[in-house]
Amino acid sequence: MPVEGGFDRSYYLADQGRFFSPQRHFEDDAKLPAVERGSGFYGTEAIAGHAVRCLQDHAAHHAGAPFFHFVAFTAPHFPLHAEPGDIAKYAGKYEAGWEALRAARWARQQESGIGGNALSAPERDLGPPYHFPDALEKLGAGEVNRPLPWGDLTAGQQRFQTQKMAIHAAMIDRMDREIGRIIAQLREMGALENTLIVFLSDNGASAEIMVRDDGHDPAAPPGSADTYLCLGPGWSTCANTPFRRHKTWNHEGGIATPFIAHWPAGIKARGELRAFPAHVIDLVPTALALAGAARAHSDAPAAPGTSLLPAFSDDLPPREAPLWWSHEGNAALRLGDWKITRAKGDPWALYDLGKDRAEQRDLSHANPDRAEAMAAQWAAMEAEFVRLAKGE
Repeated sequence: MPVEGGFDRSYYLADQGRFFSPQRHFEDDAKLPAVERGSGFYGTEAIAGHAVRCLQDHAAHHAGAPFFHFVAFTAPHFPLHAEPGDIAKYAGKYEAGWEALRAARWARQQESGIGGNALSAPERDLGPPYHFPDALEKLGAGEVNRPLPWGDLTAGQQRFQTQKMAIHAAMIDRMDREIGRIIAQLREMGALENTLIVFLSDNGASAEIMVRDDGHDPAAPPGSADTYLCLGPGWSTCANTPFRRHKTWNHEGGIATPFIAHWPAGIKARGELRAFPAHVIDLVPTALALAGAARAHSDAPAAPGTSLLPAFSDDLPPREAPLWWSHEGNAALRLGDWKITRAKGDPWALYDLGKDRAEQRDLSHANPDRAEAMAAQWAAMEAEFVRLAKGE
């Protein structure tokens, strides 16, 4: 639990599947009463509200002392639950379909310089990572579990899919505004200029389709507490533009996410882009470097990441240490611009991300020695991770 693990305060929304009426949530590790339907509760607002109250308390009782706050929004994770007014803002905005939106996003990415060097081709035969035929039956004829051409969908399917994307957008819109509440509190405290704010996601968009928790009532308003909708592979392919595949896979669509840092008093390179491959494991070394702190225990394993502070002022040299991933049999390792990846049961593929960030050209046959060496390195890193996880 968070406080047991070292935090002073915590609001922990442990009920992932109920944005409006969580049954399991905790404040300072103490279980709170279940939330009743229709109470006006919404998880994204509750998480931000707790963060604001903690900052207000800090300003009142610990002014001048440093603080660290980890705000872990559950949005926009499935189920697609959003407030009616937020959904209404996006009504009809996605009727052109996922292919048109993907093309528009790719064009904007090229203009802004953040889109990479290639656009992946939609994988029409690749559906959710887990197949739940009973969920598809509950969701009805509007749901499709493949990123089919938009023009191949029925009018009913297009309406259903358009509604889902509107709810997804509403969830992100609400999260954005709740982050704004936190930033407003920092500004009111006079702390905004000298607070490092880092925004990132834990994985790429999800192609999953399932029904859990309180189930799905097809007669209920989409996005309400009585429904259980997921983004699905069509919109996930769009949301992950320009990358390939989705959450659970270790292709770029599954692991590449935004990483935005804001710190007016500490970042000289304001408004600049950095191509240095960063990872969530880099946050602990970065925070320790900012605080001038060492590891809490001398016998604790060294943090696996690297401090990102140089990226705030200077161009970083190429990352020398490899990054590796392992998720339910899917795997990847990146070393410089070279990356190997495989889906469970498939052979390793090798990509040069410097030229092919969308992972469209497998170079393993042209570079067998490199692919073999990187595969051996991945195996060694996994074995070391398992050893440490066992406490050996």
